[in-house]
Amino acid sequence: MQSSLVRRQLGNLIPPKIATPKLVSAGSGEGLAPLVNFYSRLPKGPAPNLAGGLKAKYFNGKNASAAPAVWVILGLFTVGYTIDYQKHHKNHAH
Repeated sequence: MQSSLVRRQLGNLIPPKIATPKLVSAGSGEGLAPLVNFYSRLPKGPAPNLAGGLKAKYFNGKNASAAPAVWVILGLFTVGYTIDYQKHHKNHAH
């Protein structure tokens, strides 16, 4: 494989300020010590579920309500009605 193809594929995995093309393609392992140090400090395992999302906030638990869904539907209806109203008056003079 060509080195440019490998660099392009690894571009998303290796932070650019830590691994330069010179360090990656040098062939020796001692140049990769900053990269190994960076990845060894990253947290391991799955990411914790911090927020729970909108479903947990509005639709689950003792405060469950469909109000956000109703407001989204009403908002979409209002925007659509306004667009149709403006188009009608633009194309049909009264």
